[in-house]
Amino acid sequence: MAKINLLKVATLAGASWLSFGQAAAQQPFKGVVGRTLAESKEYWPEPVKAPAGAPNVVWILLDDVGFGAASTFGGVIRTPILDSLANQGLRYTNFHTTAICAPTRAALLTGRNSASVHVSGFSHTILSAGFPGWDGRVPAEDGTVAEILRENGYNTFAVGKYGVTPDEDATDAGPFDRWPTGKGFDHFFGFLGSQTDQYVPDLVEDQAHVKPDGRHLSEQITDKAISYIDRQKKAAPNKPFFLYYAPGATHAPHQVAKEWSDQYKGKFDKGWDAFRDEVFANQKKQGIIPVNTILPDRNPNIKEWNKLPGDEQKLYARFMEVYAGYLTYTDNQISRVVNHLKQINQLDNTLIFVLIGDNGASKEGTLNGDVDRPIFGSKATEEENIKYNLNKIGEIGTPSAIEGNYPLGWAQAANTPFKFWKQDANSEGGTRNPLIVFYPKGVKEKGGIRNQYSHVIDILPTTLELTGVKAPVKIKGIKQENIQGTSLAYSINDAKAATRHTTQYYYIFGARSIYKDGWKAELAYPNSFITGNAKSNVPFDENGWELYNLNEDFTERIDLAAKYPEKLKELKALFEKQAKEHNLYPLITWDDVFKGKIHQGKNHFTFEQGLKEVTKSGEKK
Repeated sequence: MAKINLLKVATLAGASWLSFGQAAAQQPFKGVVGRTLAESKEYWPEPVKAPAGAPNVVWILLDDVGFGAASTFGGVIRTPILDSLANQGLRYTNFHTTAICAPTRAALLTGRNSASVHVSGFSHTILSAGFPGWDGRVPAEDGTVAEILRENGYNTFAVGKYGVTPDEDATDAGPFDRWPTGKGFDHFFGFLGSQTDQYVPDLVEDQAHVKPDGRHLSEQITDKAISYIDRQKKAAPNKPFFLYYAPGATHAPHQVAKEWSDQYKGKFDKGWDAFRDEVFANQKKQGIIPVNTILPDRNPNIKEWNKLPGDEQKLYARFMEVYAGYLTYTDNQISRVVNHLKQINQLDNTLIFVLIGDNGASKEGTLNGDVDRPIFGSKATEEENIKYNLNKIGEIGTPSAIEGNYPLGWAQAANTPFKFWKQDANSEGGTRNPLIVFYPKGVKEKGGIRNQYSHVIDILPTTLELTGVKAPVKIKGIKQENIQGTSLAYSINDAKAATRHTTQYYYIFGARSIYKDGWKAELAYPNSFITGNAKSNVPFDENGWELYNLNEDFTERIDLAAKYPEKLKELKALFEKQAKEHNLYPLITWDDVFKGKIHQGKNHFTFEQGLKEVTKSGEKK
């Protein structure tokens, strides 16, 4: 019996030390150390505990969805669990991301602008550069939400896409300080890169690559998320958790079982123009957009649906059926997490943010869609691409469709009511995304709509304010930079509250904009490698800025640059000021990347037919 008791004591003592973790290691010893035990006084630091009543926190981040895709924001693609969360919580209609995935994720996790945390581009070798704002390495002084919450009594889990681990570090040899487990997450299950096959993912668990089991990745990460929650609640039922749930969906490759895609058989036969009109009407009816909003003309280079040949219509409709099924399937996987929280009586004590996209809908499927081969810079003609895809139409959505992505016409439709797409940091079509805030303990107006301007850097400070956690001065002894986002807590129960986030810059490889108090100046970048850009065949003109008053022109239809040159001048100067303050210089463009103007002296990567690269973390770019 004595032996068992001693083991129990030893176990409890070890658990006590583990429970206060790294934060306790920084606490000074307050006891007395004498020559003998009789002359000494023990000291046991109090375990770190979350603030009294602090809720569980779940961040859900989808990928490449588009503002007008989900039924929750007027779309025609069914997302019942997102609808339910929004109907019990709030819809934010004026929320923004950075226009592309890695900068959005870096900004989200840190509450600081992407350039400020070194991720103006990517953490991938070929899309980073050796400058403070561009090297893709999030500094230790810009702690993540997981680091902050873990040091304040939370368990922390991440599943799905991470996207901000440098390629050079993404092997089983590490180093692991920029893997999720090195950035505050107790456990991670997912992939480190930007894109992966949904059936044969480049899968990582904690600090090692593991073999996928053949099921769809979204199902695997959902199982793991539920497992993490159950294990934690069994061991520490009163301790809150933070779950970062970031599926690969709906980023390419669009892969999903036919039971999901076939639910939409024939639903898109009327085409992308009819889709836009239907969604636009829904959005006005739901109050998602102002009643005086005007739908912009179809983007240049997108053909009128009714003038397409029948075989093209059939091909493009199938691409969209797969995408829609993929989104509905993803919603179903999210419902498993939400319903499980309800079953274990945790849902009412959980704060959930749902970001329906990390940027606008993807233009990377180009004009004709993509099945199984990257076609950026391909020398194939449009006719050859269409013929190739028609021969592969039965493979769209299957495990064979390793690059599966829909054509640009559907990307514009999914972005209704905005112009342009992902990567276009100049346009609302690139940066505006739906946001849901679900918080039973805090939201009084169920189903309310909020129009305050907000940005992805605002989610972290909102989380801290609602959980009662203070931003730390230091993490692991390292002094922290100021959090740059603005908490949205002020708006949760005051629909008419004045916007507090009043200035925001945007920049993605040449495309740029600056927002200030409802005015927005923007400059498109002609990206000849992505054929959907309206200005893809003209030289870049740094004087080609446009000016919009978003308070009166929701969809950026009326360029006021000539009418208000002084306002444009003021905003352009503000952009340069913001760029300098946030480490954005030098302003690297897509042409700098593709023409090899960065990475001079490095020879461990090559460009082949445009942006076609297999990185060390295994995804094709």
